[in-house]
Amino acid sequence: MSEERNPRRQFLRQGAASLAVLYAGGSLAQGRVTLKAGDQKGGLRALLEGANALDGVNYDIQWTEFPAAAPLAEALNAGAVDSGPIGDAPAIFALAAGTRIKLIGANRSDPYGTAVLVRPDSPLKTAADLKGKSIGTNRGSIGHYVALKALESAGLGPNDANIRFLPPADTKLALTNGSVDAWATWEPYTAMAETSGHARVLVSGRGLSSGLSFLAATESALATKRAALQDFLQRVVRAQRWSYQHVPEYSASLARVIGIAPEAARLQFERRNTQWRPIDAELVATQQATADFYLKTGLLRQRLDVRQTFDTTFTLPA
Repeated sequence: MSEERNPRRQFLRQGAASLAVLYAGGSLAQGRVTLKAGDQKGGLRALLEGANALDGVNYDIQWTEFPAAAPLAEALNAGAVDSGPIGDAPAIFALAAGTRIKLIGANRSDPYGTAVLVRPDSPLKTAADLKGKSIGTNRGSIGHYVALKALESAGLGPNDANIRFLPPADTKLALTNGSVDAWATWEPYTAMAETSGHARVLVSGRGLSSGLSFLAATESALATKRAALQDFLQRVVRAQRWSYQHVPEYSASLARVIGIAPEAARLQFERRNTQWRPIDAELVATQQATADFYLKTGLLRQRLDVRQTFDTTFTLPA
């Protein structure tokens, strides 16, 4: 069984390799709530640290970073983390698999960087050229989603290309050495590949992806740490607003925290233009359309009613 098809094994390996613990407000104090915060590369920790948004927090935060949504979702399912950021498509995939989470906050970004990449010297020029080619991506990820949408945009189906399921680091290597023809991925991997000269965008996510991402929380954390989750969400939203008012400072912090080149950090940050927004009927309908697309392509066995996956009681700062 491949590691991508055994997300628990991948989670254990990645978690052991990349566990990072932040003691917000000092050392762990007996009796204080500890919020176990999952993160993805280029995610919330860099944002909150860059904005100094954890000042005065009255609970402790234990961070664990994951390279992609699949191991993060597995960690949520196992109760290893209480909350974490997850894209629209992987959230659907996790929920359909029985992961007991709710989506408590939502943001929308420019989806350009959710893209299908090819080597700079690749002869592929359009989505139609993907017919019969191999595409590396994470199963159920936003990269997987944009690969399927790119094929559909060219009148092709899921079986018209050979989609290989690999984690980001392995897919990057496979693209470089020619083991795959294309890599369907997301930020910051897209910006990293572009600025290093290792890849170019064949098909961007504009017009294909909704650009939605969410802050998810486990049902057990919602029952016991709701106040901490509400405070955490508000700090994230305020930090996001600060970041676009302080682009140089935040880009430098992002590069430092996640260990990527400053030019890649700034490129992916500026073009995403992330905006947190209320969970309203329009947003729910957009998420339902994404779920229905996964059903049509055979990745879901039955229709998922996404209305049940949201907790709309959380508020955003004014």
